[in-house]
Amino acid sequence: MSKVLEELQQVLIKRQQADAGESYVSSLYAKGLNKILEKVGEEATETILAAKDAEISQQLEDVVYETADLWFHSLVMLTHLGGNAQQVLAELERRFGLSGLEEKASRNP
Repeated sequence: MSKVLEELQQVLIKRQQADAGESYVSSLYAKGLNKILEKVGEEATETILAAKDAEISQQLEDVVYETADLWFHSLVMLTHLGGNAQQVLAELERRFGLSGLEEKASRNP
């Protein structure tokens, strides 16, 4: 796993125990899953809008920025639920070499 992801994961775990008044992430954890999911949805929408703009402008800076926000908030969600980035990377690794159609067919109905 990337060093950045490893370090971020450790910070997210520590923030679960931190005072909600001292950390944005801690405040999200304190507000619960629904607030975290709201942020994931907001960041997903912003990523979509940035991608639409990037197709016209041919400038990726905003879509990269928004994608980073989306990944970050997704990791907050996973950590809140007891998961981690390594699990996502392992799932991507499992899928590597499979066609999208094969992967979809392998899922339980």
